[in-house]
Amino acid sequence: MRGKSSMGHAGLERVQAGVRHAAQAVGRDPSTVTLIAVSKTFGPTDIQPVINAGQRVFGENRVQEAKGKWPALRESHADLQLHLIGPLQSNKAAEAVALFDAIHTVDRPKIAEAIAREMERQGKRLQLFIQVNTGREPQKAGVAPDEADRFIGQCRSALGLSIAGLMCIPPADQDPVPHFSMLADIARRNGLEGLSLGMSGDYPQAIACGATHIRVGSAIFGGRG
Repeated sequence: MRGKSSMGHAGLERVQAGVRHAAQAVGRDPSTVTLIAVSKTFGPTDIQPVINAGQRVFGENRVQEAKGKWPALRESHADLQLHLIGPLQSNKAAEAVALFDAIHTVDRPKIAEAIAREMERQGKRLQLFIQVNTGREPQKAGVAPDEADRFIGQCRSALGLSIAGLMCIPPADQDPVPHFSMLADIARRNGLEGLSLGMSGDYPQAIACGATHIRVGSAIFGGRG
């Protein structure tokens, strides 16, 4: 994990202002957008000033990294929410369910089954998002767009999961808006309200497309080097 960040509080304030502006520009209430501060690779000394500034929702990519820093941080801040926004292996499902409040990367039956089993065992209910590979990129996780309806139905009917929404990561070299719009269409026809869209470089467009959750890291914490 990196040492002291050059951004922190100031970066958070800039992003919060950007969220307000982007939401108001399309007639949305800024409070309908949940800002997830992506703290992957950053340590407690970087995270603490952002917590002190009032941020309460954070995102991590890896279960093991999160396990190493968040239990101590949460001891003194019981209202913090932690979202897993990176890929999950089925053998980490128990730890993920124990540690996180939301998982944005439900992307295949094996993972959905493992999460369902662990939530039942641990008596927890997490907020779950299905990841859709809108760009059909072979190196990326996520269900294919034309298989999303079936997978959503399978999660609901076969596993009894309550699905909060959908998530995507558009291809880096493409306009994100068509991907955001595609995800919004899939969500709409499946009666899903949650849309986990947008990162540091494109969150204003994501908000315009209906994002309920944006995942912003470098614009808050600075570059990861």
